[in-house]
Amino acid sequence: MPKNSKPSKNRTLKRMDNVLIVFDDLEAVKAFFIELGLTLEGETTVEGPLVGKLIGLKDVRATLAMMRTPDGQGIELDKFHTPTAIRFGPVDAPVNTLGIRRVMFAVEGIDAIVTHMLAHGAELIGEMQYEDTYRLAYIRGPEGIIVGLAEQLG
Repeated sequence: MPKNSKPSKNRTLKRMDNVLIVFDDLEAVKAFFIELGLTLEGETTVEGPLVGKLIGLKDVRATLAMMRTPDGQGIELDKFHTPTAIRFGPVDAPVNTLGIRRVMFAVEGIDAIVTHMLAHGAELIGEMQYEDTYRLAYIRGPEGIIVGLAEQLG
């Protein structure tokens, strides 16, 4: 499809609804994202052949926690009870590991947020200022999740 082509009238991408991240310690990850400022919208357990058919696995039983940012964007946190989740690579994999490696949030008060998250178990990977436009920080949370924080300057 050409770079500047428009979708047909029969299909239109409306918005991103959520991103799925699979964890083993769902409680620790929920607490991490709540401390960061997301809200827990709901939690449920799903199982059965319809779920398995949708996601391409058999004998599925998983607990889902839907988190929302203040502007309504969703992050779905899942813990698979069956089949057992598969860890791909080390927990503290670097940012250049193939696959989705971080989630970035726009914030206000980056120093206070970093300090707060460090007090709640996060690890500071690094921080920098990009010209006069942004201050950035990367932190690592439970199970190695990397979260980027970006504060617009000026």
